[in-house]
Amino acid sequence: MSFPQLLDRAVLRDMNSADLAGIVRIEQHVHACPWTCGNFSDALKNNYVCKVYEADGEILGYVVLMLAVDEADLLNISIVAEYQRKGLGRRLLGAIMEVARGCNMRRMLLEVRPSNLAALGLYLDVGFRKIGLRHGYYAADNGREDAIVMEYLL
Repeated sequence: MSFPQLLDRAVLRDMNSADLAGIVRIEQHVHACPWTCGNFSDALKNNYVCKVYEADGEILGYVVLMLAVDEADLLNISIVAEYQRKGLGRRLLGAIMEVARGCNMRRMLLEVRPSNLAALGLYLDVGFRKIGLRHGYYAADNGREDAIVMEYLL
């Protein structure tokens, strides 16, 4: 199946515990400091908004969003490596923003590594703005890396 056909069949659905092994495999492949199965399991147990983007049973990406009062904190958004930079991340981000709007959230917050130029570019292109910096937020090969804090008004 071609990528455009796969994309046309993609649906956003709730994540469940049966998805975790596959999600963790993807997470380990696409992140230098990946979340663990326990991180995802805790997100499910704590009723975070956990979604999977899939087509024909194949996970293409996933997202974890924490809702608090009127703010949505985007904790994790990931796309399978072979599907990155093809517009799928933009689609998934748009879909989770709609979910947040549907939950009456006023704004979405996220942290991103300054070295993650593709993600940073996507967020800026969609309309997120930089509102702060968290020094030494992320583990990195050479010690710690800062996080850029970004905001989008929903």
